Amino acid sequence: MLPLLNLRRSIHSLVRPLRPPAATSSGVHRQLSSLPQPPPPPSSSGDAELRKYLGYTLLILGCGAATYYSFPFPEDAKHKKAQIFRYAPLPPDLHTVSNWSETHEVQTRTFIQPETLRELESIVKDCNQNKQKIRPVGSGLSPNGIGLTRAGMVNLALMDKVLEVDKEKKRVRVQAGIRVQQLVDEIKEYGLTLQNFASIREQQIGGIVQVGAHGTGAKLPPIDEQVISMKLVTPAKGTIEVSKEKNPELFYLARCGLGGLGVVAEVTLQCVEKMELVEHTFVSNLKEIKKNHKKLLSENKHVKYLYIPYTDTVVVVTCNPLSKWKGPPKFKPKYTQEEAIQHVRDLYCDSLRKYRKEAVTANIPGENDPNINELSFTELRDKLLDLDPLNKDHVMNVNQAEAEFWTKSEGYRVAWSDEILGFDCGGQQWVSETCFPVGSLSKPSMRDLEYIEELMQLIEKENIPAPAPIEQRWTACSKSLMSPAYSSLEDEIFSWVM
Repeated sequence: MLPLLNLRRSIHSLVRPLRPPAATSSGVHRQLSSLPQPPPPPSSSGDAELRKYLGYTLLILGCGAATYYSFPFPEDAKHKKAQIFRYAPLPPDLHTVSNWSETHEVQTRTFIQPETLRELESIVKDCNQNKQKIRPVGSGLSPNGIGLTRAGMVNLALMDKVLEVDKEKKRVRVQAGIRVQQLVDEIKEYGLTLQNFASIREQQIGGIVQVGAHGTGAKLPPIDEQVISMKLVTPAKGTIEVSKEKNPELFYLARCGLGGLGVVAEVTLQCVEKMELVEHTFVSNLKEIKKNHKKLLSENKHVKYLYIPYTDTVVVVTCNPLSKWKGPPKFKPKYTQEEAIQHVRDLYCDSLRKYRKEAVTANIPGENDPNINELSFTELRDKLLDLDPLNKDHVMNVNQAEAEFWTKSEGYRVAWSDEILGFDCGGQQWVSETCFPVGSLSKPSMRDLEYIEELMQLIEKENIPAPAPIEQRWTACSKSLMSPAYSSLEDEIFSWVM
């Protein structure tokens, strides 16, 4: 093409100055037309073929995706969530392990449950020699799924025995796989119990100690402070025992060590005498809380606040030992349990009408529906939130219903400490927990309440659909170096917000 263009330019440069007659000009053009012409541009048929096969490919992928997401999995498919290119049933030797609230799960071929200390020692030794990573995992109570790993896990659920009880010293030695509730039930006959509890009592003792779990009460430390000694199975040194007397430096590291310094096989705990507690639940607001905060922390053995976003409601729950002289408080509640929860049931039925018109038009649950009436408050709240969890207005309505429920539930309750200190947290949860120092009992810094104020303002400013409750607790400090509540100051207290 380029030689032809050059030829055209050269001929035009020759004929323009001479201004030939029209016939001569046409003759030149005839001569040019007789010159060899460039080949025609390539046909577009190749592009058409390419587009055709790309279309076929996209059609096949689209049909495959539609089939994959439209039809149920066979019963032997162990995974729950649809993920691209994971449509085949998992191998039979692959274990699916999830945390307690089912917010995290993992598949692994190595999930070992030893029954004896010797078996555990052999497992740790073999994994070390084969350079295989393995992580101790308990009941999976941590909402972040910290104990789950594909590399491999060891679980001590079958090592769940009480090994020794010293009634005089109020000490108990147990295998680390025993659950909190199981332990409490077994030492009741000795008149003993644990000093403090977390909200849930399904944790294994090894796990609740290793993660620095806590109860509530500014005079009571986290649960790891109840540990007197531990037996660790380590890769390099075998089985070792650590305590305040034996290797204290390692003891304070390993006591709250997330299993990173060895698998906790046995734990010796300091217990207290079994006691009855009086729980007092009442509704307040942040302005009143500020006035009485120091008094509430210092005068109550256990105390926690439950904040309800988008309301002024703060639910205060205090627990103290039952006085042998005064006896249980005389209080007649204004509302029965049925009256306190009925408006929540009504909101659930109304919400079903709104969100599931087609599904429930013919059969809307009513007041006498046994399924509705059998649900607890937290179960109703979970179902309500599940209908539209990201809708701020809907969440606000649920929060208002919760505030009314607590207002109608004010009163007292007397029971054993393990029954009182547990708290029905509800079902599936994504929890973010924060721990920070807040001064001392004699001189609280008030940073805990300032934190809550800023948090509530942020929620409203950003229009976050934040469900209730936001729970705030307190503990004394811990001497475990990796505890969130670690402090070298004896009187420092910490606030936990979740």
